[in-house]
Amino acid sequence: MISIDTLTVRFGGIRALDGLDAQLTAPICGLIGPNGAGKTTLVNVLSGFVRPYSGAVALNGVALSGLSPRRRVGLGLRRTFQQELVVDELTAVENVQAIADHVSATRQSGRREVTVALDFVGLGERRDVLGRQLNLYERRMVEIAKTLIGRPKVILMDEPGAGLNESETDRLRRLLAEIPQAFDTQLVLIDHDAELIASVCIDTLVLDFGKRLALGPTRAVLDDPAVRRAYLGRE
Repeated sequence: MISIDTLTVRFGGIRALDGLDAQLTAPICGLIGPNGAGKTTLVNVLSGFVRPYSGAVALNGVALSGLSPRRRVGLGLRRTFQQELVVDELTAVENVQAIADHVSATRQSGRREVTVALDFVGLGERRDVLGRQLNLYERRMVEIAKTLIGRPKVILMDEPGAGLNESETDRLRRLLAEIPQAFDTQLVLIDHDAELIASVCIDTLVLDFGKRLALGPTRAVLDDPAVRRAYLGRE
């Protein structure tokens, strides 16, 4: 569970987050809002890359304030970025193993976790392919596999569906839906694809100008007239 308490982030005179309060408890939570709403800023605060001006965040009751990104990883927090970070000169398995070397309990358990993660995302037979030879969808799967290493408690995914075609998005949707039960982890998903959010996320938090616009069951949130005006651009 992620707890957000009166969180404010300032960049100069701009409040990217403005007194945000939220409790994210569902196994899969959506995080949506128009461009500039504060979504990526919130993920950066949670993962330790941005220091808030005021307020606090916690993971399963453990305060994250003041903890380094590395320490937060040790507590079970994982994330992906909008730009995939696959090393072209390493194979798929080597990219994932690099994470296991830092977060797995033992070398043996790390190798086992890497195999499980690659099989789960459908790259078991592509494990020895170099990063530069993987297509966009496969590179995204490597990124997701990396987050599944080391018993994650919460995974923050920043637009994993960007640039994927319809068939690839369908495959991504099915995979995301299986993660909480398969790995006993909570998933927080940022994406501009309202259909992906609606089909996968149990609850959804909507931000607008750094403030909480709505939080609740996803279908009810997406049907809220205020959300439709702000996020979908229509009544």
